[in-house]
Amino acid sequence: MSTPLRFYTHPMSRGRMVRWMLEECQASYETVVLAYNSSMKSPDYLRLNPMGKVPALQHGEVVVTETPAILCYLADLHPQAQLAPAVGDPARGSYYRWLFFVAGPMEAVVTGKALGLLAPPDKAGMLGYGSYDDVLRNVATALAALSPVSPYLCGTQFSAADLYLASQLMWGMQFGTIERQGLFEDYVARCTARPAFSRASLIDEAALAEIKGSSHDV
Repeated sequence: MSTPLRFYTHPMSRGRMVRWMLEECQASYETVVLAYNSSMKSPDYLRLNPMGKVPALQHGEVVVTETPAILCYLADLHPQAQLAPAVGDPARGSYYRWLFFVAGPMEAVVTGKALGLLAPPDKAGMLGYGSYDDVLRNVATALAALSPVSPYLCGTQFSAADLYLASQLMWGMQFGTIERQGLFEDYVARCTARPAFSRASLIDEAALAEIKGSSHDV
C-alpha cells in the first residue's frame, strides 16, 4: 500500500497550483483546508510548517513546503505523468531554469509591483530580478521562441515548469500586476486547456463556495 499524500491548502492561495499538479499526476490525496489567521497558525500546523502558510504536502514522514518544491517533488514521485524531463535529458536544464526563475525573480518583482515596492532604476543592479521590464521581456522572449511543434518550455513536453509559469502569468494578468500580452494569453490558454486544470479548478471553486457558505473563518 502506497504512503498517502496529505495536501494542506486554501482555495484562495498558491495551493491552487499544487492542486493542479496533483490532478496532472492523477494522485490519490487527502485535502486539508486551513483558514487564514486561525487553523493556519495552529500549533499542530506550525509543527509541519513554521511559516504558518500554505501550501504544504505531507507524504508519510516527509513534509514539503514552498510551491515549486512541491511541484518538483510530485513530478519525481509520479514519473509516469511525465511532468519533468528525465535526469540526463538536456531539457532538464530548461526545466530547472524556469522553475527557479518563476520562484525567484518573477515572484519577487510581481509581488513588489502589487505592493508598490519596486526598487528605483538606479538600484536595479543590486536586485536578482533587475527590473520589472527585464523580467517580462525575458518571459516574452522565451514564449516567442515556442512553436506548434515545440509549444512548451521543455519542447514538446508539458512540465511542472509550464504549470508554474502559466499560473503566475494567469493570476498576474487577472490582478493587473502583469501587463496583458497576446503571447502570455496564448500560452496560458494552451496550458489551462488541459483536463487536469479544469478538474482542479472545479474542486477549488467548490471548496471556496463551501467556505463562503459556512460560518468558518476564511
